[in-house]
Amino acid sequence: MSFELDPTFASDPEKHFNTLQIHAGFAPEPTTGSAALPIYATAAWQFDDAEDAAEKFALSRPGNVYSRLTNSTTDAIAARVAAIEGAAAAVAVASGHAAEILAFTNIAKAGDHIVASDSLYGGTWNILLHTLDDLGIKTTFVPNNDIDAFVAATQENTKFWYVETIGNPLVDVADVPKLVDAAKSLNLPLIVDNTFATPYLYRPAEDGAAVIIESLTKWIGGHGATIGGAVIDAGTYDWGAVPGKFPTLTEPDESYHGAVWTQAAPAAPFATRVLAQRLRDIGPTLSPYAAQLIGLGIETLSLRAQRHSDNALAVAKFLESHPKVSWVRYPGLENDPSHEIASRLLKHGFGGALVFGTKAGRQGGLEVINNVKLHTLLANVGDAKSLIIHPASTTHSQLTAEQLEAAHLSEDLIRVSVGIEDVDDIIADLDQALAKI
Repeated sequence: MSFELDPTFASDPEKHFNTLQIHAGFAPEPTTGSAALPIYATAAWQFDDAEDAAEKFALSRPGNVYSRLTNSTTDAIAARVAAIEGAAAAVAVASGHAAEILAFTNIAKAGDHIVASDSLYGGTWNILLHTLDDLGIKTTFVPNNDIDAFVAATQENTKFWYVETIGNPLVDVADVPKLVDAAKSLNLPLIVDNTFATPYLYRPAEDGAAVIIESLTKWIGGHGATIGGAVIDAGTYDWGAVPGKFPTLTEPDESYHGAVWTQAAPAAPFATRVLAQRLRDIGPTLSPYAAQLIGLGIETLSLRAQRHSDNALAVAKFLESHPKVSWVRYPGLENDPSHEIASRLLKHGFGGALVFGTKAGRQGGLEVINNVKLHTLLANVGDAKSLIIHPASTTHSQLTAEQLEAAHLSEDLIRVSVGIEDVDDIIADLDQALAKI
């Protein structure tokens, strides 16, 4: 007898997280009986007849049409992500950056404006500063958690506020509930990148975030094996509260026979338009091969995220007391500026990433990176392996000196994505590398 997931589990992802991460979104395949998620390697899907084809193209009948839009492998992953986020729906796409582009342009167009935290991944800075600017969408960056600055920067044409739950690379924690309340007072949604927290540590939808972004490449996928992203619709934001504010969702879409997404898909209009319109036209599709790997990763997310967090706290405490280390940022440290917010919001731990600087400055940091043996030098986080990098010369190198300063990213900053190896081995590797500077 095949397993059937209790539908009530999705209403309480905290209680049923370990079950949802394994079973949500997939039941044994009916034709072959495959108990593992199959890879549906097909470009298109056969229709039953002409009527079936027409109705699926018109969105009046559910079902696969073309794998740029939907594929049974990727759809299962999207459903699982939505379940563990406690959200209404999700769209799985080719990368975290793809998720951002689709989400941003789903409601913002030329002449519109965004207010964003200044504590963001360098690639996101580039999207907001350059790519969206090329499209006529302007962004104002303000200090993370400075509610007054967010409000002051908001304009008549502002479409949303944007933050990262745990900033990359500064690992400062956004006070999502307070930001949600302030944004709602201005009839604006808050969009949250939750990559560094994962839904195991925090679910922004539960605190009122309208849309959540996840890079599935990182801790959710968990093994550095493939690239993916997700746009998650909490399903709770009233997009029609202010007439004309979000016309892409509340007014007829001529590219879909005049569909009004808030009426056609009231449970998740944002995600539905991302899938049916943005993904259709821009096309950053998640490969079913990648989706299957991500699905395997999700099954052990809680186990890995807990180990990452436990190890990271131990490493942070080691670095905090090291004579050659000048500073450490990790929200789990009691003296960290984000500790109070992190303790209030995050569950189970404080994440798997930390940053620090040495008393030898930039050169000392580079020497640490060149002398580690266990840590891998690469531009990623959330791998099972411990990773290390110097962001100012790599991940954020396309920012000017002024922009690096605005992002609070110092030249001596070293980012460590703490893996799930034995923590004594991780600490010993950093210790021997620090001894060489």
